[in-house]
Amino acid sequence: MGGRIVADYNPSVIEPKWQNFWEKEDFYKTDEEGKKKYYVLEMFPYPSGRLHMGHMRVYSIGDVLARFLNMRGYSVLHPMGWDAFGLPAENAAIERQVHPAEWTYANIEAMKKQQKALGISYDWDREVATCAPDYYKWTQWLFLLFYKRGLAYKKKASVNWCPQCATVLANEQVEDGGCWRCGDEVVVKDLEQWFLRITDYAERLLDDLKLLDGWPERVRTMQENWIGKSEGAEIRFPVTGKDVDIPVFTTRPDTLYGVTYMVLAAEHPLVDDLTVGTEHEAAVRQLVDKARKMSEVDRSSTEMEKEGVFTGSYCINPVNGKEVPILVGNYVLMGYGTGAVMGVPAHDQRDFEFAKKYNLPIQVVISPRDKFLQVEDMQEAYVDAGVLVNSSRFDGTDSVAAKKAIIEYLEDNDWGTGKVTYRLRDWLISRQRYWGAPIPMIYCDECGPVPVPDEDLPVMLPEDVKFEAGKSPLAEHEGFLNAKCPTCGGKGRRETDTMDTFICSSWYFFRYTDPKNENEAFAKDRSDAWLPVDQYIGGIEHAILHLLYSRFFTKVLHDAGMTEAVEPFTRLLAQGMVNKDGAKMSKSKGNVVSPDEIIEKYGADTGRLFILFAAPPEKDLDWSDRGVEGCYRFLKRVWRLVDRYADDVRGQNGETAEYDKQDQELRRAAHTALKKVTEDIEERFNFNTAISAVMEAVNTAYGYMNEKEDHINTAAMAEFLEMLVLVLAPFAPHLGEEMWERLGKEGSVHQQQWPAYDPDVLQVAEVEIVVQVNGKVRGKLTIPAGLDKEAMQKQAMADDRIGQLVEGKQVVKAITVPDKLVNLVVR
Repeated sequence: MGGRIVADYNPSVIEPKWQNFWEKEDFYKTDEEGKKKYYVLEMFPYPSGRLHMGHMRVYSIGDVLARFLNMRGYSVLHPMGWDAFGLPAENAAIERQVHPAEWTYANIEAMKKQQKALGISYDWDREVATCAPDYYKWTQWLFLLFYKRGLAYKKKASVNWCPQCATVLANEQVEDGGCWRCGDEVVVKDLEQWFLRITDYAERLLDDLKLLDGWPERVRTMQENWIGKSEGAEIRFPVTGKDVDIPVFTTRPDTLYGVTYMVLAAEHPLVDDLTVGTEHEAAVRQLVDKARKMSEVDRSSTEMEKEGVFTGSYCINPVNGKEVPILVGNYVLMGYGTGAVMGVPAHDQRDFEFAKKYNLPIQVVISPRDKFLQVEDMQEAYVDAGVLVNSSRFDGTDSVAAKKAIIEYLEDNDWGTGKVTYRLRDWLISRQRYWGAPIPMIYCDECGPVPVPDEDLPVMLPEDVKFEAGKSPLAEHEGFLNAKCPTCGGKGRRETDTMDTFICSSWYFFRYTDPKNENEAFAKDRSDAWLPVDQYIGGIEHAILHLLYSRFFTKVLHDAGMTEAVEPFTRLLAQGMVNKDGAKMSKSKGNVVSPDEIIEKYGADTGRLFILFAAPPEKDLDWSDRGVEGCYRFLKRVWRLVDRYADDVRGQNGETAEYDKQDQELRRAAHTALKKVTEDIEERFNFNTAISAVMEAVNTAYGYMNEKEDHINTAAMAEFLEMLVLVLAPFAPHLGEEMWERLGKEGSVHQQQWPAYDPDVLQVAEVEIVVQVNGKVRGKLTIPAGLDKEAMQKQAMADDRIGQLVEGKQVVKAITVPDKLVNLVVR
């Protein structure tokens, strides 16, 4: 080091210094004027109390992008807030005997402090918390908007009930038969509940997936499957001896002549009509009771054993007049289709197995083109296309064409109609808990359900409540419960259910654009200036719930004239998980590493650098203590390099007429890294390869330093160090500021213009190539860069060793890779 004293890299001093500077200068306040706008958003967290490595990863990704785009001349909106309502806070309140608000706000403060310690560039002036009255006032207002537009309604329905959480769950919140949050077994219950009519938007939610080419394909596919569009026919089967029909939806009207039985859901309203008072009542009731204790997920599982019981009644297949038995089955769901399915065992494997089990008839109606199927020969259902047989007037018709023809036949005879259905169900939003946005409705004996007037919003959560496990205190709080009817002024009763917290998170990205607006949820001109979010970043676990609901909300707000956006998020990055020792970090496995530990030992910049360097952002990352150590050593090397030459290069403008070969290599390393970092952030989010390019450049600089010792070209080194600091600044923002200051530069490094690489500097004068003879490496040559194929071959042949190897032989072929390889094929 030429005898110079180099200061230590000390992140515990550097990082608080720059965090204080940024806060004091209100450094990350969004500039809304003039420049091109870019909205970077990471999914806001639940305030659980402590950040984990998953948080650190997603925030680091967003922060690099936000800082990079700022330097590229964009005005960047990069806000943060809190998804603050929900069961964990309420359960914690019960456990700790504190109010959920106290627990929640304490956690927000702790996590906010951690985010600042990570050096994330959030505009804290735009912070929102969904549990704050000035936020949930507008959540309630939006509920009423949905209600007034016919998109919110209440009905009695069989719902998923989590006994542990003592509340209902949406279908999307039941995972493998358990509660998505606590894992407890979910049961079915009949309750009056509020729903949002998301099914009205099913087709648009499906169609507009084609607008989302900036989303991962797997997320779009998951949404498409969840919406589950099916095209087919709804057919009415008259019940023998009764003046009632059973409507059935099928995607296979071509198999209609093969129906040999009918199965009703346990909850189907006809079940009691057909069985009460008959010899079949007891057996049917037993199956019904058993099925209703199962979750919908279990009942629709392909693994579950299918069970059915005969009701004693029959219905008539309208196309052939044949009577078929009606059964009740445990695998048919009332919430899907019509709650009844027709059994076509010859052409559906589930029906085939069910018919075999209960000795029900099997009728072949579609046959392969090259042979005729015999029922007694069938070991499984024939589900492929073919030609219709045993189908009266449609015999010989191609099965694909027969679908349309049979639908027309049904419609001509008023037996049914063509229909499109969706797997998507309306969104159940009622929750029987306290810590959520109260549903702003009042029930009046005279006027019925009446919306709370806008001027009376928000309907505040009472603070003087007592918590007991399994109960909502709202239902027993007289001050909350009793209210005057807004219409007649008479005695009314408030709705005591609160809203699913996913409603709060379905519009928060709009509120960030206008967070302090007291008169409306957000001003249209302000949201239109930013929406849709240009880059959204979060976990794949939100592929259906949050992302689908947010798309639904955006479309409703668009239809209401509140936004020009039809989709909320233009590009989506679903980042991978952070594992350790091959498993997800968890307390129970004892493999948790906290961001605080890393910040205390190595500094935030090291943690950020490692978590971005260890894997591409969409892949899972395996935590490595050695990897963290390596990143820490790298930052120390960078610091030593800058500190060593800062005084020498100060004042240099990077211009000189004299560069020797080593100087040119140093310059080339800087411009190569700059090109790589620019393209990797801007086009691919390949932060890991971007950081790797910077590391290679630093290695080149150390080699240059060792070769030149105290005779460096200060202009070349000045240019290198300036570029190094600028490209590293988004990844290691504190060190970037410190090094920028150490170089004597003015202003903040994060306010500098992102540099442009010089293509001329990237050109090399000479390259080293490999020479092979008959595929075996026989030598390496240094040749002028950019030679054509013939010139490279001549250079190779002119080499003494290669010349000896090919002497007296015929070169039958020469394979060349420009600037890399010549392979001479001789015989």
